[in-house]
Amino acid sequence: MQLQASRSLRATRVQAPHASRIHLRPVVRAAPVANAAAVEAKMDWPALAKELDSKSPLEIMDKALEHFGQDIAIAFSGAEDVAIIEYAHLTGRPYRVFSLDTGRLNPETYQLFDAVEKHYGIHIEYTFPDAQECMELVRAKGMFSFYEDGHQECCRVRKVRPLRRQLGTLKAWITGQRKDQSPGTRMAVPVVEVDPVFEGVAGGPGSLIKYNPLSNMSSAEVWNFLRVMGVPTNKLHECGYISIGCEPCTRPVLPNQHEREGRWWWEDATAKECGLHSGNVKKEDGSTEQRKADRDLWIDGSAVQALDKGAAEKLAGGARDKDTLLVLYAPWCPFCQALEPNFEALAKDLAGSHVTVAKFQADGDDKDIVMLPKAKSGFVKYPSERRDPESLGMWVKTLAGTA
Repeated sequence: MQLQASRSLRATRVQAPHASRIHLRPVVRAAPVANAAAVEAKMDWPALAKELDSKSPLEIMDKALEHFGQDIAIAFSGAEDVAIIEYAHLTGRPYRVFSLDTGRLNPETYQLFDAVEKHYGIHIEYTFPDAQECMELVRAKGMFSFYEDGHQECCRVRKVRPLRRQLGTLKAWITGQRKDQSPGTRMAVPVVEVDPVFEGVAGGPGSLIKYNPLSNMSSAEVWNFLRVMGVPTNKLHECGYISIGCEPCTRPVLPNQHEREGRWWWEDATAKECGLHSGNVKKEDGSTEQRKADRDLWIDGSAVQALDKGAAEKLAGGARDKDTLLVLYAPWCPFCQALEPNFEALAKDLAGSHVTVAKFQADGDDKDIVMLPKAKSGFVKYPSERRDPESLGMWVKTLAGTA
């Protein structure tokens, strides 16, 4: 067993719709931690993240529930993160589950909530957006304003602020984030961290701990686990949906598309966080966290050419003697940081060809990969979330040929 051998085990039969199964669940009699606040203040969370990084999701979950007890809760979105509820169930410890009901979820997601409650014998703590805020947003901008001016405002009203209220009652929370879910924003998700955005019940920066037990699992591993354990899943997964959110902002993906391409598909990949897991979420007063970077990207002998403002403006104006693949980036941008090795590999592959690979540090929030063809004015924006050298190279060859 992955948990401490000192615990006795008992077999508990759990009835599920159309099936039955056997769970081995440890009997836990954990004593409350004396002076828990002092223990948490002294905890070296980065060191703990390194220690737990090689542990299984079950062991990480057990540590989280053991440490925080009733002051920690699982955030359940109604998708494949049902896996974290299963892991909590397997520890044998008491656990809490909450979910954000935005008012715009798919019927299948509500059906899954009901199935999960019955399957595990739990009551999900539902959290709702402020009715007045929703009414004012819809009256001012209509039901689908996010298609025109981005999803952040709607998510802030329907998801971020309700989550902030919920987390303000806790000391820690547990999410289903995985590194492979988004190549731009989740590549460095640790298994445990001090939440960089939200505050816990004690208030102030550093007052909330965030666990991500599935961080090192792949989508395939999660789904193998769900099938083996026979847990309820969202029926939308059977219809081509992978990442599931609100109904207007979620669609199925095609074969070989990344799962996040089914979310907010009308926006650039750099914006594809609703705000729940972003380290750069707008504060209530509209300001943003300061953006910092330890170093620039594509330096020290990089095959990617650096363009100054004058050179970039000439290219944009049509003065081109070669096809140019250009990345508009910012050193602090996690999407750009994750892109660095792949874009460097592509630049080396194209070295000596008729295609110049270049970078330009953008001042605003528009981070894109664009092709500036020699044969015509204007530019073509890279349309996919697949940032591997092969996909990027195929796109370049499609537009610029192989000469």
